[in-house]
Amino acid sequence: MDDHGFTSDIAFTETVKQLQTRNGSREAYARMEAGSGWSDRITPQLADFIARQNSFYLATVNADGQPYIQHRGGPRGFLKPIDDRTLGMADFRGNRQFISQGNLLESSKAFIFLMDYANRRRIKIWGEAWMIEGDEALLQTVMPEGYAAAPERVLLFKVSAWDPNCPQHIPRKIDADEVDAVLAERDREIAELKAQIELLRQAIKDRDR
Repeated sequence: MDDHGFTSDIAFTETVKQLQTRNGSREAYARMEAGSGWSDRITPQLADFIARQNSFYLATVNADGQPYIQHRGGPRGFLKPIDDRTLGMADFRGNRQFISQGNLLESSKAFIFLMDYANRRRIKIWGEAWMIEGDEALLQTVMPEGYAAAPERVLLFKVSAWDPNCPQHIPRKIDADEVDAVLAERDREIAELKAQIELLRQAIKDRDR
C-alpha cells in the first residue's frame, strides 16, 4: 500500500520512517496505518480520558523553530471538547511571559501531552492552536465552574491526530487530593468502628452489672 496520506504522517515523516525501517518497526507501523490508524476525531474514549485530567503539557514552536513546553493545570475537565475536532480551555492569568501565545502567533502548530500517572496511561495529540480574546460567551463556556482563577482568553486546539501511547516506563504516581480522599474515608471508617466497639463495651458492662 502507498506509504503516504495517513494521519500518523504528521509524526512519521520520511526520515522517521527510514529510522523505523532501519530499526525493524516500520512493518508493524505500516500495518497500523493500513488498519485503524490514528484518529483525528475526539472519540468518546478520548473525551472521557481528557475529562479526568487536571493537568497537561502544551508544546508550541516559534518562528525560529525553538520549541517551548508549558504546563497547564486546573480542575479535572478544565480542557473541554468543543466539537469532535476541537478542544478548548480558559487561558488563566499566569506569569505574564506570553511565550505560548507569542509562539502561536508565529506558528499555529501545537502539541498536547496528557499523562495519567495513576493508571499509567498517556495520550499524545498533534494539531494547531490559537488564542481568542474578547469572546465572553465562549470564555464562559470553557471556564470551570467555581474555579478561583482569572480567565483572560480562550485557547482552542484543533486535533490533527492523536495516539494513546504505551504505558512502558511510566512511574505510578497518585495525586495528593486522591490520596487525601482515600485517607479521609479510612479515618471515617476507623471512627465508625471505634464508636461501634465503644457501644459493645458499654453493652457488655451494662449486662454484667
